[in-house]
Amino acid sequence: MIHGKTIEAWKQSHPIIGDLVALNETSWFNPDIAKTSEAITDVGLTAEDVKAASARLQRFAPYLKTVFPETAIANGIIESHITPLVQLRELLVGEGALQNAGEMWLKADCDLPISGSIKARGGIHEVLKHAEDLALKAGLVARGDDYSKLASDEARAFFSQYKIAVGSTGNLGLSIGIMSAKLGFQVSVHMSSDARQWKKDKLRANGVVVVEHESDYSVAVEQGRHQAAADPSCYFVDDENSPDLFLGYAVAAERLERQFDRAGIKVDAEHPLFVYLPCGVGGGPGGVAFGLKLIFGDFVHCIFAEPTHSPCMLLGVYTGLHDKTSVQDFGIDNVTAADGLAVGRPSGFVGKAMQRLIDGYYTVTDEELYRLMVVAYDRDKVKLEPSALAGVPGMARVLQSPDYLTRIGLTPTNLQNATHLVWGTGGSMVPEDEFNAYLAKGRSL
Repeated sequence: MIHGKTIEAWKQSHPIIGDLVALNETSWFNPDIAKTSEAITDVGLTAEDVKAASARLQRFAPYLKTVFPETAIANGIIESHITPLVQLRELLVGEGALQNAGEMWLKADCDLPISGSIKARGGIHEVLKHAEDLALKAGLVARGDDYSKLASDEARAFFSQYKIAVGSTGNLGLSIGIMSAKLGFQVSVHMSSDARQWKKDKLRANGVVVVEHESDYSVAVEQGRHQAAADPSCYFVDDENSPDLFLGYAVAAERLERQFDRAGIKVDAEHPLFVYLPCGVGGGPGGVAFGLKLIFGDFVHCIFAEPTHSPCMLLGVYTGLHDKTSVQDFGIDNVTAADGLAVGRPSGFVGKAMQRLIDGYYTVTDEELYRLMVVAYDRDKVKLEPSALAGVPGMARVLQSPDYLTRIGLTPTNLQNATHLVWGTGGSMVPEDEFNAYLAKGRSL
């Protein structure tokens, strides 16, 4: 019995569960999507909260510029560029015989400085907020100060009295660990069995304590939570439920709007925007989608992408069980090459808060991720790790779903004018030998 029902009963009441359990690539477009103005209140956060997070990152820019020279070119702002994906678009259009395909772009969070993934934005924001709260209370800084003074030995000695803990499959651990250690915190990253060795090595090289667990992501998070609960000096970064992480991710949307303006990309009723976001526990894509909805409203359509072996958010939203269920409950193993997305149980906060704002969900096989990685690297000269390719099939899934497109009122003309944005969540920091092994596997497929 699974939550009071047999698997056959679940397949009867929720038909796509059969495909999910069989590990078939699956798409589901949410029939309960609502007007942004109505559904945005479900989140419990506001545009002012996002502005506060953006302002905090701006206050810390002088500090980041000082301690991370790679951020100097952007004056201490952690941001990525956008670039067209011409060859990947041609591949999708040709293979799917797609009609009315608009333009396809990449949001290259794979190239973010410091930790090389989408987590650099949200994870670093949460660490900086905690540091700011402590520093303001202790009088180390005052509002209006140049925060580069926090790069001093005095500040590092102050922060060294405190601890930070997090559970991670890899990329969030990199951002939390590197940022916390740079400030001077004692930081522990609890990592699941599927985390890549190079990520553990990089953390240790930066002075981070890495605690390895034989189980999956959920256990790593729970162990980090236990560590913090037993130690008053320890702050736990809760990837499943943190509003500060969520708001840090949401800041990306205001910056994307400016990038679109500079690139001449319109987003309005005649020029819809589709954004494809790889999803693990849900905090990163949920935060980005929230920010996008605040800015572009009903003109943006956010789609979450997951591995066939780890469809936790799709399963949680589709069944209405959210974080009360896991993929393992339904016999799905949560074992995937997309290590950043290897999550069995979704964030209850994100699933419930965003369920009327996310247009749809789809799954993709590991084999397809590897194949697309080769195309992205060879033809579009983009270096993405397997999980970061999950957003690429999104354009095809949308254009091959006429019922969904009719329901949201889009015409062939609208679709010809659409922008399809793939969120490239990580990859630039993958070591060359590991990346070459990925490429070899992809070419073999």
